[in-house]
Amino acid sequence: MLSQFMTNDRHQKNKKFLGELFDFPTDSMAVGRLDETSEGLLMITTDGKLSSHINKHGKVEKEYYAQVDGVITKEAIEKITSGLEISINGSIYLTKECQAKIVEQTPDLPATLQRVRDDRHGPTSWVSVTLKEGKFRQVRKMCAAVGFPVLRLARVRIGAFTLENLNKKTVVEITDLL
Repeated sequence: MLSQFMTNDRHQKNKKFLGELFDFPTDSMAVGRLDETSEGLLMITTDGKLSSHINKHGKVEKEYYAQVDGVITKEAIEKITSGLEISINGSIYLTKECQAKIVEQTPDLPATLQRVRDDRHGPTSWVSVTLKEGKFRQVRKMCAAVGFPVLRLARVRIGAFTLENLNKKTVVEITDLL
């Protein structure tokens, strides 16, 4: 499912959109987007100021769990946390310092429809990355830059809101936001 509402793009006519989940108000927008191969928590709002506060002001944390190819090292985690260069729209971008840690046990995430290779093709590991920014495919690019390409990516937290106890495609109305 694409984390946007309907589009006129003829290349996306066989895709599913957020409007299919719930009868959202017509002026609804996704607060930050997830690319088509990512999954997890997504906030929908009609408040542009709230969206801007979460996305652009660098004050609200967004936490992701990434399953990576190989057994991620402490050195790779240190590089991710201290900031590193990635490419954004053809330009070099230095990521801001962030939090990252190795996740020792496979996270309890809803089952995915994605095809993720199994251990027959080599080991995988999980890492938690918490950002206060959000560039296009940033977590994927950061992990790849340190030699651990992402196989599965899930956003598990935005600020104080988590995926905990939510099933796939669940819509929950929140009245007390940030």
